[in-house]
Amino acid sequence: MKKTLIAATAVVTIFTSAASAQNIGVSMALFDDNFLTVLRNGMIAYADGLSGVSLQVEDAQNDVARQLDQINNFVASGVDAIIVNPVDTSATEAMTAAAAAAGLPLVYVNREPINVDTLPDNQAFVASDERDSGTLETLEVCRLFAAAGTNPARIYVMMGELSNQAAVQRTADIHDVMASGNCGVELQIIDEQTANWSRDQAQSLMTNWLSSGEQFDGVIANNDEMAIGAIQAMLASGISMDAVVVAGVDATQDALAAMAAGQMDATVFQDAAGQGAGSVNAAIALASGEEVDQRVYIPFLLVTPENLSEFTSRN
Repeated sequence: MKKTLIAATAVVTIFTSAASAQNIGVSMALFDDNFLTVLRNGMIAYADGLSGVSLQVEDAQNDVARQLDQINNFVASGVDAIIVNPVDTSATEAMTAAAAAAGLPLVYVNREPINVDTLPDNQAFVASDERDSGTLETLEVCRLFAAAGTNPARIYVMMGELSNQAAVQRTADIHDVMASGNCGVELQIIDEQTANWSRDQAQSLMTNWLSSGEQFDGVIANNDEMAIGAIQAMLASGISMDAVVVAGVDATQDALAAMAAGQMDATVFQDAAGQGAGSVNAAIALASGEEVDQRVYIPFLLVTPENLSEFTSRN
C-alpha cells in the first residue's frame, strides 16, 4: 500500500477498481445522527449501483464494546471487507488487530483511528482533513467580526465528543487560528464545553450560558447540530440572530435551512456521501488485492450565505 495522502475532488477518480462480488460489513458509530445518516446513505446508494456488492450495515449505538463485537461477528461470518465509522477513535487498535488477524481488509471512514499511521497494508482511512474544517470555520468568523468592527469578540465554543479525533482537532483549529495572528480581530473564549455533537445537549448548554448573563458575540461549534441547538436556545431567549455570529461544520440540510433563514452565518461542507462512496470503493479495491492510498482526503469547502445555493442539493 502506498503511504501517501491524496485530495480527491470526485469519488469516481479515487479508485479504478471494477466491482466484483463482494460482501462488506459496515459498523456505524450511531444511526441517530444527521451527518452520519448521510454518510451511511451514501455508502448504501453507491453500493446499490454496483453489480454484486452487498452491505451489511450495523448500528453500534455509540457503544465501543458493541462495535468491537460487530467487527468480530463480521470476521466470523466471512465478509470480504469491513468498513468502520468508529465510536471512539482512541479505541480502534482492537478492531485493527481483529481484522488483521483474519487477513480482512478494513476501511475506517470519517473518524480518524488512533493508529492511522501504523495501519496494516490492507487497511485505509477515508475522510476529510480535520485541520481544514475548524480553520475554515474560524477564519470566516474572524472575517465577519472584522467586517462588523467587533474587536475584541467574545465567543463560546461547543465541542463534540472528547473521545473523537474530529472534535479534538476542530477545537485545536480554533486555538491555532487565534494564535496565528491571521484572525484580524482578537477572539476571547468565554467558555468551551462539550455538547457531544448533540442538538439537544447544545440547546441545554447554551441555555445555561445565557443564564449567566455574560455578554457574548458569537458561538463556534464543532458541528452543525450543536450550532443549531445553540440557535434554538438563543431564539427561545429572544436574542436576535443578527446580533451574533454562529458557525458550525458539516453543511447538513438543517444547517443550510438555518443559514437561509438568517440564523447561521457559516458552516463547512463535509462531503458525507462522497466519503461513504469512497469507503466502499476502498473496501472493494482492497478485497480485490489492489493498491489503495492509506489516507484518502475529500476536501472541505466553506459555505456562506453568498454561496449557499451551490450546496443545497449536495448532502
